[in-house]
Amino acid sequence: MKIKNLRWWVILLIALATVINYIDRSALSVLWPDIVEELFPDESALERKQIYANISIVFILSYAFGQAIFGKIFDWIGTRLGFVLSIGVWSLATAAHAFAQGVLSFSIFRAILGVAEAGNWPGAAKSNADWFPTKERALAQGIFNSGAAIGGIIAIPLIAYLTVYFSWQMVFVVIAMLGFLWLIPWIILVKAPPKSHPWITDEEREYILTGQRNTEAETDCDEEEYNPSTKELLSHKQSWGVIIASAAIDPIWWLFVFWIPIYLNEVYAMDVKSIGIYGWVPYVGAMFGAWFGGLLAQNRIKAGWNTDKTRKLTITLGCLIMLPALLAMANPGGPTTAVLIMAVILFGFQTAIGNVQTLPSDLFGKKAVGRLAGFSGMAAKLGALGLTALVPILTADGNYTPAFVIGASLAIIAMAAVWLLIPKVEPLKAK
Repeated sequence: MKIKNLRWWVILLIALATVINYIDRSALSVLWPDIVEELFPDESALERKQIYANISIVFILSYAFGQAIFGKIFDWIGTRLGFVLSIGVWSLATAAHAFAQGVLSFSIFRAILGVAEAGNWPGAAKSNADWFPTKERALAQGIFNSGAAIGGIIAIPLIAYLTVYFSWQMVFVVIAMLGFLWLIPWIILVKAPPKSHPWITDEEREYILTGQRNTEAETDCDEEEYNPSTKELLSHKQSWGVIIASAAIDPIWWLFVFWIPIYLNEVYAMDVKSIGIYGWVPYVGAMFGAWFGGLLAQNRIKAGWNTDKTRKLTITLGCLIMLPALLAMANPGGPTTAVLIMAVILFGFQTAIGNVQTLPSDLFGKKAVGRLAGFSGMAAKLGALGLTALVPILTADGNYTPAFVIGASLAIIAMAAVWLLIPKVEPLKAK
């Protein structure tokens, strides 16, 4: 049996895993108004927000180290078994949330969830490097990243709807089942990498493998890929360009992932059902941004642009879209305007992030991609941790403007890291 365009089925499955990933991680923030009334009825509004931030910090910290851990795991055991391990454990952790009774138990289950969910990103980066030629990687990454946006679109109204029929405890159990169902087609379809997969057509195999060789004139096409040791990997300033750009830009995303429901509840006094009506809108912008960033990069490469010019244009454009929108959140007016501005911010973010995440595969060989993606992912989550820890302090009076100003500053830092530390986006050679 042969399946045409098998690589696109693989990336669609990974995008679906990302949808499930975001449904599972978003459940706590959407359900928080109900959870806090049941488990923390005597705490003040500020104390409740601090409890939520502390639990979220545990998640991010675990997620950060999970990125580095799973980067090595995916390099070691491959994407097929890596995803089985990652999504299997995170689904169990999601279901376990139903048994949480306070800060400690929530923190333990969020820690397990964070470590396991982190595998999704280095796994996707490695799958992208394995299954796609260079010219299609940004589009493939955009499709994968759109799963995060679609997950956000689906998660908030879905979880709000489920609360009509189930307690918050049962909602965690119901959504955990999605991950276990996903494992079935993944195990069946992804039997092997493209070089040896029995269902891939000869034409697609040749297209993928030929397109993964660097074709720029100044590089010898027969040259072996550069797969440095971890120490040597971190000795390159280009690696630090990827790491710093990720650490700067990613907190902007997490600012909204964690705080959209809390922001709407605090600023506009919305309950869970009202949050379900408004909270999904920003993720529509994220979805279109993921597609736009990938298609723009693919279009420019087909038009003859090199990888360096294409990546830097798309990343810069995404950051420049975010800047004025983040500043506009200082005084957004009503809730409809606020969520529309958020949609513009997340559009810009997703335009840029897909190309940031393809940088490891642009710079190094496939055996090093998982490690650099893991390190940059860890740095990104540590940056998000810092901003999440600051939000309750910055917004103690209900004013979120300082948080949005910091977000605008981070967009500038991300651009600077790419331009200054990566003089040219191209495959590197041993020193």
